[in-house]
Amino acid sequence: MRKNVTYSLAAAALAGVSMLAMPASAQTVLKWAHVYESSEPYHTCAVEASDRLKAATEDRYAIEVFPASSLGKEVDINEGLGLGTVDIIYTGQLFAGRAYGPIAIGGAPYMFRDYDHWDKYRNSDLFAELSAGYEEATGNHITSLTYYGERHVTSNKEIQQPSDMEGLKIRVPNAPLYMMFPKAVGANPTPIAFAEVYLALQQGTVDAQENPLPTIQAKKFYEVQDYITLTGHITDALLTIVGGPTWSSMDEADREALETVLDETAACATQQIIDQEKELVQWFRDEGVTVNEPDRTPFREATMKLHNSEDATWDQETYDRLQSIE
Repeated sequence: MRKNVTYSLAAAALAGVSMLAMPASAQTVLKWAHVYESSEPYHTCAVEASDRLKAATEDRYAIEVFPASSLGKEVDINEGLGLGTVDIIYTGQLFAGRAYGPIAIGGAPYMFRDYDHWDKYRNSDLFAELSAGYEEATGNHITSLTYYGERHVTSNKEIQQPSDMEGLKIRVPNAPLYMMFPKAVGANPTPIAFAEVYLALQQGTVDAQENPLPTIQAKKFYEVQDYITLTGHITDALLTIVGGPTWSSMDEADREALETVLDETAACATQQIIDQEKELVQWFRDEGVTVNEPDRTPFREATMKLHNSEDATWDQETYDRLQSIE
C-alpha cells in the first residue's frame, strides 16, 4: 500500500448497474465487484480508475466496475476472488477476517479512538503485516484501505444510552464480529444481506440497522427509520483486494501500476466520505429525521470489555500494538 496518496475526483456520469470506463481496445478487462450504490464515491472513484490503469499499462489492462451486488453478495464476491470470477473487490475487514482472523481487528467496534488513529493505522507497519498475513492465508493481495465512515445506529425508537438498545432487533452484516457491539449493549443482532436491508426495515423484520451517514443516505434507510443515533461505534473501512489468480498473472510493472491506481482510488473515495460526513447531520435533520448525539462513553466502555473476549480473532500483542499507535 502506498501512503498518503492525494487524488481529486472529477464528476462522473453514471448509467446502468455496471460501467465500462475505457475503450474496448484494452487486452484484459478486470472485473471490480462491490455491494454499494452507483451513486456512492466507492463506485464513482473506481469507475475513473479504468482510464488511468489503461494509460499506465499501455492498454494492457482496464477495469469494469459492477456495483450494487450485481455480481453477488459480499460473501459471494469474496469467494469469487480465489475462483477468478472477479478480479478486484471492495470488502469489509470483518468479511476478510473470515479467511484470516487478525485482519478483522480494524473493523471491530470502538477499536480506534478517532479518525486520526485509524489513518495512522492504515499507514502503519502493523497494517502492512496483517495484509501480508491475509495474502499468505488466501493468495489474494490487499492494496488499499478506504475510509467508509463512522457507523451509527438508525431505529424507530429513541436511543440515548446503552440500556435503550436492550432487546432491539438490529440488522448487522453477515460477519460474526459485527455482533460485538449489539451484544455489548444487550441488543439482538440479526444478519441480513446488504441488498435486503431496506425491505427488512420497511416490513419490520428488524427494528434498526447500523451504517455510516453516507450509506444511510445512499440506501435511503432514513425513509423507514425515525431516529439516527450517532454512536460512532465503528470507524469503518473497506479493503481493496485483488484476487490471487489475477495478481499472479500480472508482471511486476503492471502490478505496480494497478497498486498505484487502486491507492489513488482509495484516497479519492476517502476524501469524499469525509466531506459528506461533515454535511449530512444537518441534511438528515432537514429531512425530518431526529439525529441524537449521545455521550459515547457508556457505549464505548461496554464494548471494550469484549475486545479480547472469545469473539476476538486477534491476539493480545496485535491488539496492544494497535492501541499504542499514536
